[in-house]
Amino acid sequence: MKRLLLGALLVWPLAASAQTIVINVGTVAPEGSPWHQILQRTREDWMKISGGKYTMRIYPGGTLGDEESMILKARLGQLQAVGLSGVGLARLEPGVACLQIPMLIESYEEFDYIRDRVAPKLEALIEKRGFITLHWSDVGWVHFFTKTPVRTPSELRKLKLFTSAGDPEGEKLYREFGMQVVPLAITDLLPSLQTNLIQAFDVPPLFALLDQSFGAAKNMIDLKWAPLSGATVLSRKAWEKIPENQRAEFLRAARAASEKARAEIRKLGEDAVGEMQKRGLNVVKLDAAARAEWQREAESAYPKLRGRVIPEDLFDEVVRLRNEYRAKKKAGGA
Repeated sequence: MKRLLLGALLVWPLAASAQTIVINVGTVAPEGSPWHQILQRTREDWMKISGGKYTMRIYPGGTLGDEESMILKARLGQLQAVGLSGVGLARLEPGVACLQIPMLIESYEEFDYIRDRVAPKLEALIEKRGFITLHWSDVGWVHFFTKTPVRTPSELRKLKLFTSAGDPEGEKLYREFGMQVVPLAITDLLPSLQTNLIQAFDVPPLFALLDQSFGAAKNMIDLKWAPLSGATVLSRKAWEKIPENQRAEFLRAARAASEKARAEIRKLGEDAVGEMQKRGLNVVKLDAAARAEWQREAESAYPKLRGRVIPEDLFDEVVRLRNEYRAKKKAGGA
């Protein structure tokens, strides 16, 4: 019944009363999470800017399906905007995966340096796909969560590993490295853990805390596998219905809401590990040899990622920017 009611609401995209135009926004971000709050702040600011003419109807927590299905709804006009993780963004525009190369980036400082310089090109590519990037946001550092303690890639290969459905090339790559992948929608993650369909998954700690998935896999490898970015995108068709003289202010407001939350999200991501430890999470520490093994495993995948999953020019640009940042930092200029 709930889904029928939601479907009925979506029959009138950009639904308008005499005073208010409603922009429907879907996201898998849990209700009340920092990412949901960014959308709420954006809604409030857009209402002020437009004098109450524009507002958002937000559907959090995967109410309208996984990220891929919400992208489809946006293409069909049933949704106008979608708040996506980097996984969903890479479905929309493969180039976004350049921000999530395993064990290439070591810190948020490196990540910011790279994303700030690559974002304009990625936004242009996303626009060619029919969407405007309202803002970028952080999701956090991806870690592996497992039902039994894991320290090495070979130990992870023994477990059934969640992977996001709808990415056959990514699935194939995982299998080539010997992983037992089980493609699923992110909305099926928790029930699949509970039924033992999967025994491991990789998400940022804050997400694992908020959706309580860590409760079914209480071991986390102390390894920053990759940074996960996110963004909210608005269909170009909906964007073009916004008065041209208000678009720049709408965009500034959306980006300001995300910027305001950036430090908070990063702090919450760090705190999430401690909160989960209080509730039984075991953080699996790695010695230098195990950490080096993970690094070799990641780097061995780079030739297959470059050109096959990530466009060559973007892969090379991210590596160049990473090296540039480290050289400046070493010289005292970063």
